[in-house]
Amino acid sequence: MDWRDEGTILSLRPHGETSAIIEVFTAAHGRHAGVVRGGVSRKFAATLQPGSRVAVAWRARLEDHLGAFSVEPLQSRSGVLADRLALMGLNAVTSLLLFALPERAPHPPLFRASEALFDALAERGAGWPLAYLRWELGLLEELGYGLDLSRCAVTGGREDLAYVSPKTGRAVSRDAAGDWAERLLPLPACLMGQGGASGEELAQGLATTGFFLEHRLARDLGGRALPEARARLVEAMGRAIPAGGGQ
Repeated sequence: MDWRDEGTILSLRPHGETSAIIEVFTAAHGRHAGVVRGGVSRKFAATLQPGSRVAVAWRARLEDHLGAFSVEPLQSRSGVLADRLALMGLNAVTSLLLFALPERAPHPPLFRASEALFDALAERGAGWPLAYLRWELGLLEELGYGLDLSRCAVTGGREDLAYVSPKTGRAVSRDAAGDWAERLLPLPACLMGQGGASGEELAQGLATTGFFLEHRLARDLGGRALPEARARLVEAMGRAIPAGGGQ
């Protein structure tokens, strides 16, 4: 059994005295693990880092075996190391992919979105926090927990959408919410792909995606807690991005 693919390293852990097990989010084979012989050596130190884009060849005697990877570097994305917040973003993305994705199941749209976000994090541009928020929205969509933000669940209208129902994941307009507004989740315009976002709007959007990650996705995965890396990123964003600052 063997194949070749490209993707981004999500994790690395020692295996025996000289080898390492890596997990890679690949284009055609999804989240996939394999052993890299000599993976803890200096030869691989710069390549086998979370966030590095690599070409991999996987080989195993049987399909259900762990198998072994040979790895070639394509893009290091080491620029993320120069920015603490961007590094926290990288850790949140890799942790959520490891948490949420089933093994060996391809997710082409999510793969493309993740690659774009990894590049944005490495470039450390001002727009990556908003890209991260929209990536979480796409993660929910890809795994079957997508939100319907196109029209009001009560009136069917498209104007002044301000809330999301925690029960249905559908948008609700300001007028239709009425006395129920306090029980609904915030729907900032940036979550609908409309323009930039202030720090306050980012926080609102992350509160909404976080609710569905925790109370839908994580619940269906056996009630496991979301990765702490996400909580650390959300907290750090709240401190680093001004409430009125645009993204």
